[in-house]
Amino acid sequence: MSAPAVIDLETAPSAHAAEASTPIRLRSLDAYRGFIMFMLAAAGFGTVQMARKFPDSWWAGAAKQFTHTPWEWGVFWDLIMPAFMLMVGVAMPFSFAKRAAAGDPPARQLRHALARATLLAVIGTAMMAQNGRFLNVLTQIGLGYVFVFLLLGRGRRTQLAWGAGVLIAWCAAFALYPIPGPSYDFAAAGAKPSDVLEGFRGHWSRNVSLAADFDRWFLNLLPNDRPFVAHVGSTTTLNFIPATANMLLGVMAGQVLMSARPAGAKLRWLLGAGAVCLALGTAAGFTICPVVKRIWTPSFALWSGGLTVWMLAAFYAAIDVRGWNRWSLPLEILGMNSLAVYLMTLTWPAWITKVFRTQLGAGTFTGAYGPVWEHLAVLAVIWLVAWWLWRRRLFFRL
Repeated sequence: MSAPAVIDLETAPSAHAAEASTPIRLRSLDAYRGFIMFMLAAAGFGTVQMARKFPDSWWAGAAKQFTHTPWEWGVFWDLIMPAFMLMVGVAMPFSFAKRAAAGDPPARQLRHALARATLLAVIGTAMMAQNGRFLNVLTQIGLGYVFVFLLLGRGRRTQLAWGAGVLIAWCAAFALYPIPGPSYDFAAAGAKPSDVLEGFRGHWSRNVSLAADFDRWFLNLLPNDRPFVAHVGSTTTLNFIPATANMLLGVMAGQVLMSARPAGAKLRWLLGAGAVCLALGTAAGFTICPVVKRIWTPSFALWSGGLTVWMLAAFYAAIDVRGWNRWSLPLEILGMNSLAVYLMTLTWPAWITKVFRTQLGAGTFTGAYGPVWEHLAVLAVIWLVAWWLWRRRLFFRL
């Protein structure tokens, strides 16, 4: 078979590395990445639309897991972006170890990291609407990528110290930032009464925080068709700062998985790390700062980090430890071309639906379960394209 054609800004280790010094590819990481892409491509399987049609049915409960939480705490859909952050971190030790084994000096690796971060940020920003700039997951990863790269190989204590330092400093910055008084017009800032937290927790209320004020200053310096007030959903540009802790957690997990430890010891580390992060995040959420995905509070970074590490542990245990991998190939196909799949999920769904309606009739997705079939049709087309790329060994990676 001919060599794969790869547009590759971050080459993961070969699945069949011949050199003993080259780390092998983790099939569980590909499957985990593919699972997240599968859920994105399915876009909730139509549960949100079905819940609107049948508000008193079980669809309403299912739809909650595929709709971002309005403000505090989270559901499955709130873990998609933290999972991306974690997986980028997990892949970094493997990727740069391969580059080092190929003879890349540190300076060249740094240039590569800078180029990768820039391209991630540019592509991510280009995919967003004007007032949504800098919020795309690719942009957020790009903004924090070089910082995390500089901590590769620094030792776990150093990495833990920096990760904890970032979260503590970010928490302190919000806590020390002045918040509006009771006479402030929160509604004009796009905040509902339920999003205005009381007492000390008010420093993390919707659209009146340090990060929200930064965006109102910074984004109004840039060309806009109207004055910027707040992002839809109140996500902020500066989320990438605490999100680096999620990437750094992934780096530490990747270093453990790449080590010579027995598989059982690696699995125990993942389970233990996830438990510690989840416990710390939950405790902080009830005592210090709320768990809020939309402004990526430090408690959310820990809470989501724990859950996403546990997800990684589940895939690792099933695929790489137990060897149960026959079921995972469809997910791996998506995971090995995650960039292409991600861009398709952002740009293709409306076009795919239009093609189906044109070819099969305008009423194709209008039945009782129309939304479900529509989302499954989009998922099927995207998966088939990914399968076609995989069969031809065409991989697009960042």
